[in-house]
Amino acid sequence: MIREYRTIDEVAGPLVLVRQVEGVTNGELGEIELANGDIRQCKVLEIDGSNVLVQLYESAAGINVAQSKVRFLGKGAELAVSLDMLGRVFDGMGSPMDGGPAILAEKHLDINGAPINPVARDYPAEFIQTGVSAIDGLNTLVRGQKLPIFSGSGLPHAELAAQIARQSKVLGGEANFAVVFAAVGITFEEADFFISDFKKTGAIDRTVLFINLADDPAVERISTPRMALTAAEFLAFEKDMHVLVIITDITNYAEALREVSAARKEVPGRRGYPGYLYTDLATMYERAGRKIGSEGSITMIPILTMPEDDKTHPIPDLTGYITEGQVILSRELHRKGLTPPIDVLPSLSRLKDKGIGKGKTREDHADTMNQLFAAYSRGKDTKELMVILGEAALTDVDKLYARFSDEFEKRYVSQGYETNRTIEETLDIGWDLLKILPRGELKRVRSQHLDKYYPDEHK
Repeated sequence: MIREYRTIDEVAGPLVLVRQVEGVTNGELGEIELANGDIRQCKVLEIDGSNVLVQLYESAAGINVAQSKVRFLGKGAELAVSLDMLGRVFDGMGSPMDGGPAILAEKHLDINGAPINPVARDYPAEFIQTGVSAIDGLNTLVRGQKLPIFSGSGLPHAELAAQIARQSKVLGGEANFAVVFAAVGITFEEADFFISDFKKTGAIDRTVLFINLADDPAVERISTPRMALTAAEFLAFEKDMHVLVIITDITNYAEALREVSAARKEVPGRRGYPGYLYTDLATMYERAGRKIGSEGSITMIPILTMPEDDKTHPIPDLTGYITEGQVILSRELHRKGLTPPIDVLPSLSRLKDKGIGKGKTREDHADTMNQLFAAYSRGKDTKELMVILGEAALTDVDKLYARFSDEFEKRYVSQGYETNRTIEETLDIGWDLLKILPRGELKRVRSQHLDKYYPDEHK
């Protein structure tokens, strides 16, 4: 039985204190009915004896403490799920915002999900082709992995996110591949960019979009990624699909968490973020992975803008602890006009070795990857030396490395946002670049691969 309470004691911003309440649980949904009949949605944040603190999903304007009443619904936030979600656009609370009908639900799932038992986890092992050379060739994404993209304000992470969502596939399993895209705290223009891009290219047919706009309430911002992950869990573990979850922007999510924490007068941690930021992010990130005995999987690419391009800021710092690597976008490369401006040297995929090699990508992948890293690193060092000492101080081999560095950025990293390269094309471009260097310099490539891919005239 749903009970009504007329015991609202205080309204402070988005928070409402209700006294003399019985039998409610943390996270339970409620409704506040105003004197004029308007209904405002809310959620239980905190319980202290018979006092309950709830947070509004909408504005507190117009709430009359004496005349408004509160109902608690006896359930937490849930998402209606079915295969009909594919191709649809939802708001941050899971309601359709594309003008289409409501989803005919197979079931309703709690958006907080259930953590994967560590013993039931299967190790990420299969290559996911994004069509982006700097990721596929050097920082390979593996099915079941969490690989964040660290960006900065004004860098083109939205274009890269749309490209990855549009192009990604598991080799040999395209028919069973889906993308769940959660946009958190973005502007209307960005939302329109994502929706129109997916519709224009036809990628919308295999995509579920959750859009939370910048002017939506902070508490909805906290629910949006969980809505997306709930949809992903249903598609992956109940429909055996390979699901790629892209969440942009985690920084907006953390800012909303800080806003709610400040409203609750909690003791702040680093930079004003709540002390439980690590735990909270982990409850989202750890929902990705593979399960033993399940065909489906969830692979996650969270995207975050580093405040002031600071890698030591709490959000990228804590994300780096929980996830398996990072892809870093560089402001310097962006100024040079590289698209996408991925800085491959500080980027890292800790699981790349599990997804490459014979039968997965190609037998020469590991060797060429290591050689390209080494040659690009030396080329950059050589160019710095050239600035200090001048070109005359360089040996002929040094000049080849400097040339390699320029060509690598131009031909390998910079490919535009419309180019979709197969892994074979990426590896072949890598070999073309390595031909700039003498065979004797390719010390990280085994001789059988050199014999096969390095023609005689370059010996």
